[in-house]
Amino acid sequence: FALSLGSFVVVYGFRLRVPATPTGEAVWPAVLINLALFSAFALHHSIMARAGAKAWITRLVPADLERSLYVWIASLMFLAVCWFWQPLPGVAWNIGAPVSWLMFGIQLSGVVITERAARFIGVWELAGVRPARRDQAVEFTTSGPFGLVRHPIYLGWILIVFGAPAMTDSRLLFAVVSTAYLIVAIPWEEASLVDAFGEKYRAYQREVRSRLIPGIW
Repeated sequence: FALSLGSFVVVYGFRLRVPATPTGEAVWPAVLINLALFSAFALHHSIMARAGAKAWITRLVPADLERSLYVWIASLMFLAVCWFWQPLPGVAWNIGAPVSWLMFGIQLSGVVITERAARFIGVWELAGVRPARRDQAVEFTTSGPFGLVRHPIYLGWILIVFGAPAMTDSRLLFAVVSTAYLIVAIPWEEASLVDAFGEKYRAYQREVRSRLIPGIW
């Protein structure tokens, strides 16, 4: 889990930042490879997080290892996305100082939001190191970033990937594809939460109106 996140920092900071040397050839093969890589990760990330898939997994491994297995596979797939991502030629924008400082501030705010939200959830539980306590009732907090939007980790991700002052076409494709996945996945994820927790999650939805973008959606 830590290795996959560290790889994203390295790859997004360097490999995705450096555009491929223009050759005059079509870029669509690289784009299709990138889309296939992220789609495979996204399908696993969404489908295997559903209750039916979890029930199937627990027939193969002990229930306490279900989260760990999910995180291991997701982390390996995200490593593949990072290291096999095909760089694209071109730069969407390259913003210099002093506006670039504001952009770095946006990225830093994304890191802070993500870190705080992860602490509320439980870093060890999120990483699959410690199984969630099955005898403990689930409560939906409106404290910290969870009072701002219902999915603050996703909001932090968007701020990080779109806040780059030097946005190559490789980075932009990565940002657009990953954000599109989040927008598609959130309603599906929330429907599963309603099925699992009923009125408790509906009450949280009523209290925190924004899913991802404060005051907008």
